[in-house]
Amino acid sequence: MTIIETAKITTKGQVTIPNRIRKLLHLEEGSSVAFGISKNGIMLMPCEVTAKSPYTSKEWQKIEKLASEKGKAFSSDDAAKGYLASL
Repeated sequence: MTIIETAKITTKGQVTIPNRIRKLLHLEEGSSVAFGISKNGIMLMPCEVTAKSPYTSKEWQKIEKLASEKGKAFSSDDAAKGYLASL
């Protein structure tokens, strides 16, 4: 099935996905989409975005223990990971 719809790009590079396409892909306000490029053009695909923690569960346990004992601040994730690795 090939469906062609058109839209204009704004000065900010934004495009409104035509209503017919949004309905077919079940896209609602707040939905996430992924863009891909192939030899045939641009692909638009519904997707789910999930957060991934920069720390393992063991690292979180250490962090929670440290936070409850005495507050220690780190300037970056890497600095915190380095400190945790030294424990």
